[in-house]
Amino acid sequence: MIAASNVGTTQGTMERPDEFSRSSEIGGAAAPDYLPARMLNELTYCPRLYYYEHVEGLFAHNQETVEGALRHSGLDVRQDALPPPEELAQTDRPVRSRSVTLSSDACGVIAKMDLIEIQAGPAARGDSPPASGASPDELPAPGVCVTPVDYKRGRPREAADGSLEAWEPDQIQLAVQALVLRDNGYRCDEAIVYYVATKQRVRIAIDGPLVARTLAAIRQARDLAAAGRIPPPLEDSPKCPRCSLVGICLPNETRWCTTEPAVSSRWVQRTLFDVDPARTAVTDPEFVFAHPSSSEMRRLVPARDDLRPLYLNTQGLSVGKSGEVLKVKERDKVIQEVRLKEICQLSLMGNIQLTTQAIQALCEAEVPIAYFSMGGWFYGITQGLGVKNIFLRREQFRLADVPAFCLRLARALVAGKIRNQRTLLQRNHVEPPTGALALMKCLQEDAERAGAMESLLGIEGNAARVYFQHFAGMLKTGGRDEGAGIEDEGRLSSPRSTQADMGRDEGSSASPAFAFDFAGRNRRPPRDPVNALLSLAYSLLAKDLTIVTQAVGFDPYLGFYHQPRFGRASLGLDLMEPFRPLIADSAVLSAINTRMVTPADFLRTGDAVALTADGRKKFFRAYEQRMDTLVTHPLFGYRVNYRRMLEIQARLLARVLTGEMSVYPVFTTR
Repeated sequence: MIAASNVGTTQGTMERPDEFSRSSEIGGAAAPDYLPARMLNELTYCPRLYYYEHVEGLFAHNQETVEGALRHSGLDVRQDALPPPEELAQTDRPVRSRSVTLSSDACGVIAKMDLIEIQAGPAARGDSPPASGASPDELPAPGVCVTPVDYKRGRPREAADGSLEAWEPDQIQLAVQALVLRDNGYRCDEAIVYYVATKQRVRIAIDGPLVARTLAAIRQARDLAAAGRIPPPLEDSPKCPRCSLVGICLPNETRWCTTEPAVSSRWVQRTLFDVDPARTAVTDPEFVFAHPSSSEMRRLVPARDDLRPLYLNTQGLSVGKSGEVLKVKERDKVIQEVRLKEICQLSLMGNIQLTTQAIQALCEAEVPIAYFSMGGWFYGITQGLGVKNIFLRREQFRLADVPAFCLRLARALVAGKIRNQRTLLQRNHVEPPTGALALMKCLQEDAERAGAMESLLGIEGNAARVYFQHFAGMLKTGGRDEGAGIEDEGRLSSPRSTQADMGRDEGSSASPAFAFDFAGRNRRPPRDPVNALLSLAYSLLAKDLTIVTQAVGFDPYLGFYHQPRFGRASLGLDLMEPFRPLIADSAVLSAINTRMVTPADFLRTGDAVALTADGRKKFFRAYEQRMDTLVTHPLFGYRVNYRRMLEIQARLLARVLTGEMSVYPVFTTR
């Protein structure tokens, strides 16, 4: 039977009263003085889960944690004071206290107890005395007996003899509560776990062996927090699929990539004074990791997210908030209502107003707000406090000052971009240019061997020149090719609506002279329709990578390939390189070739060409359709959509920076 009870009983947020977060310096890092009893439950269940929640402050909900939070929200409505031991000794009637929080200075723990049942000691009930093997410090104090009761959403464990018993994590958590009660002068001989799924109470004897295991768990928790290194993931554990942090932990992916890499000399080029040479990145991970290419990993993360982006496109809109609903207004008239819990991000194009209440609600719900100009220039993001984990950012800043590591990572990112550009030409060009494909293959290999950032920039520029010279061959807007879609990783999935705003034309008339003729890349401003679409697509992709890197815990403004520049999310641009052809360019080709966007959707202002409001709306649909396309991961073998893929790749890079992995597998397709 799977021990799922502790994962499902998390009470929601990691925020705690001040006594939960009081800290002192241990090993050079701030470690909490008081360990919450629930964290000891998590530690026993999975040390890696404990580290994520307690040390890094990460948390995510799933169905089981939501059910547990709802259960405890009902219990926490009523809070009763626990009478002092002296007062309890004078009462002869049962007493019940709910939602009681106590701490123990001796053990350094704190516990919030759902219910405490109080009666006149074990002798009055005919219970047996404590185990004879208990040490004097473990013997309960004389007096009235108190029994903590904790509610769990799961079911009890069935022992070998058929009896029911509490799971080990639950036993440790209840033992912590018992130790806290004893340290506050109460007598506690046993504890009770009430399992909601079966509506059964299971008693736990607070004996010597359980106390010893609990004290050992407290020491282990403090050692892990002080060490500052995350424990390895569980291996093929039945606990992982039901854990709410499985999308953050990526246990199978991390173990897959932490096997001893067999990197050939082709992939690793040393420098004279190389620093930390163990960490690198590759574009062909199947040649690095000792796994059969036919093997497929068990996918624990969902292929798609239920939440969707929201784009607001019409100028002059205002966004307010009522309860858990965003209200989109035009001239004080509500034209759309959107539930906060149904969106993952909000993108504002141009002059659109948000009320303070709406901004606060979005920040509280951890929904980022992205700002764009009317022409699609990405300005920045507003979001809540974000990830509290400083350890990843510390490693990011340290390695950003290591030129050898930056070069190794940049080589792989650029080589991956060139490889994906070459693949797109092979799949979608009307007559794939043999000479250009051969040249791009050579440029990919040159990028993998580049000895300096300047050389790498030149190689990337040459590859882009060759690629865009033949980009027009992938545009199929006339003759028998009209309406033909691009062929990529299979057919595009059915589009999912991402529009809550019926975009309207700003009043400018589109020129009928526009055509999808592409002679080369130009920008700032784009001077033809295809370049206008490419610029908007790159802005949207940069926005998505900036949001992903912030969510993972990076500083998006410090990159390894793109040098720091005021206001530029360099790390997002780094990770964006291999995905430019696969997401942005493919979305543009799809929008044009399927006639989702037509020449009538553009207007000219001076030398600049831009999309109309209705044209932007159409392209947002094409872009989100592309982001929702399922694609097979070249290393892990399972299929997820591109939005999920961006997060997976960012988390894999985080594993490399923190030392869990030595090789970063750049995403490429065949």
